[in-house]
Amino acid sequence: MKKIAVLVLGLAAQIIFAQANRFVYQVTMKPDSTDRSTTKTEVANLDISGGNSIFYAENRLKRDSIMGRMRQTGSFNFDRSQMQSLRTNMDFIIEKDYKTAKKLYKARILRDQYAYEEDRPMNWKILPETATIGEYKTQKAETNFAGRTWYAWFTPEVPFQDGPYKFSGLPGLIVKVEDAKGDYSFDLKEAKKINEVVNFDQRGSTINIKRAAFEKQQDQFRKDPMAAMASMGGQMRIQMDPNQRKQMEERQKEEQKKNNNPIELK
Repeated sequence: MKKIAVLVLGLAAQIIFAQANRFVYQVTMKPDSTDRSTTKTEVANLDISGGNSIFYAENRLKRDSIMGRMRQTGSFNFDRSQMQSLRTNMDFIIEKDYKTAKKLYKARILRDQYAYEEDRPMNWKILPETATIGEYKTQKAETNFAGRTWYAWFTPEVPFQDGPYKFSGLPGLIVKVEDAKGDYSFDLKEAKKINEVVNFDQRGSTINIKRAAFEKQQDQFRKDPMAAMASMGGQMRIQMDPNQRKQMEERQKEEQKKNNNPIELK
């Protein structure tokens, strides 16, 4: 009987270990510095399995799922209003490797998939202040990262030294993190077990690049998307008639006006 009990416990432990953990965050943003009364809210997931994690927006996952089904069926008829409603201010994926402490940021610029390794350290100062957030007892910490001062509340009750976005390195899961200006906030809303982490369909090859080079490419696209498309060759120009080109250009300019307060300032 003892052997059976040990075997059952061992199998249970294997099942628990095989499962992944998902932490669901509500992300509140003020992307327009000229209109601080307007906020945007999205849901993002931090999936943890073994010694790795992946952070992504829920809308990114839904859009990718729709596009994946269309590629499988060969039917590219879709509800444009639905796809528009699934647009995200967090159109990126962040992968962390606990063993190497590497953080990989992945995002597309037009047809190209880029990836860069975060090269800036995140040095935390743990503060004496504590608070109960939801069901968790948390402690406050502070760091300066990418041009902003950030305050985080972490809980040792959840033994993952991780958190949303690029935040990690505290002795417990980050339950809440916000910048000093109140422009961005990540708040844990749910924790649950899942069978496996999300595997995004990364079509084509990934261009590994330095962070500074990626930011330069991204900035050039944001300032002049049509010029960036033209530099890729004639194929994309042919696919768009003058009206479509004008609409895209106007949409990009309008988006830039409303998204002038990025999460990383430098």
